[in-house]
Amino acid sequence: MPKQKFISQMEPWYDDNEIEAVTEYLKSGGWITEFKKTRELEQMIAEYVGAKFCSILPNGTLTLWAALAVLGISKGDEVIVPDYTMVATVNAVVLTGARPVFVDIDRKNLCLDFDLTKKAIIPKTKAIILVTINGRYPKIERFVKLAEENNLYLIEDAAQSFGSAYKGKHLGTFGIMGSYSFSMPKIITMGQGGALVTDNEQAYKKLLKFKDFGRSGGGSDDYEILGCNLKFTDLQAVFGIEQMKKLEWRVKRKKEIYKLYQEGLKDIKEVEFIPTNLEDTTPWFIDILVPDSDDLAEYLKENNIGSRKFYPALHNLPFYNIEGDFPITAYISEHGLWLPSSSKLQDEEVKYICDKIKNYFYLKSTNNKNG
Repeated sequence: MPKQKFISQMEPWYDDNEIEAVTEYLKSGGWITEFKKTRELEQMIAEYVGAKFCSILPNGTLTLWAALAVLGISKGDEVIVPDYTMVATVNAVVLTGARPVFVDIDRKNLCLDFDLTKKAIIPKTKAIILVTINGRYPKIERFVKLAEENNLYLIEDAAQSFGSAYKGKHLGTFGIMGSYSFSMPKIITMGQGGALVTDNEQAYKKLLKFKDFGRSGGGSDDYEILGCNLKFTDLQAVFGIEQMKKLEWRVKRKKEIYKLYQEGLKDIKEVEFIPTNLEDTTPWFIDILVPDSDDLAEYLKENNIGSRKFYPALHNLPFYNIEGDFPITAYISEHGLWLPSSSKLQDEEVKYICDKIKNYFYLKSTNNKNG
């Protein structure tokens, strides 16, 4: 029997369509930098999520930093962030000079705990960054109302939520600005890339200046605000346009893969899935909670299966080192494991992974009985 080839936890997926589109663009004499193809991709994204405006930036981290900067968040301000998220969420706050305020998460969806968020608001608080982790959501209207009542900006970090909705409205479109990421592991990718969407025309116009050195308009050397260079490239946009054409199928396939895992592992009591409404949520990664995520990850690796541990509790990172009690984040970070999640996964590969996980827990059980 041939040895199982290594199954990566995640990998990009592109084919001849992207290769031919990029080749055709280069042969046409395109100027590579941000121009017409970037505008075309921005329009596609805006229409897909149902936003009035969209601007693409080099990556998701910079979209969050730009959103905060455009909204005037700076030194002396505080921004509420979840303790469980990718570190970029918090780093973006620090880059503005503001202070991140860590809040624990809700065990049911891994997003900000609403009651704890409410308690964290003080006069210095200027914004809440709501991370819709892995396409899941809390009751977002409560956060919208909370922000409005306290005159705060609600910014959505929807990096993992492209293709996910809440009550028929796309995640990332509830706050004043929403951020998406198109890095390699995302449902569509351009290698790197991020997008900001908004219905606020004033914020959008300021963003366009901010990402182009503060210029009053393209090609001008009339600088109206302090800005920087956050422009995209048409070369990436050409690639992204082809990826967007495959999005609907990938949304469908991601949900199918999640169901296959649920079915394959349903009888393993040690494996816990986070509650997920697949009508709304397109899982970015297949995430599970297990007693010993390190040990299972090592076993899977020995069987040519890639996996990845959940994010650490950010308040514990040496450059933050914030005192506080974050029990849910601590538990999730210790016990969480992301399984292979690429849209390219075949049904038989998912079955192989599930069989190996079942075998792992069978061996554990047998060893405990004999021990």
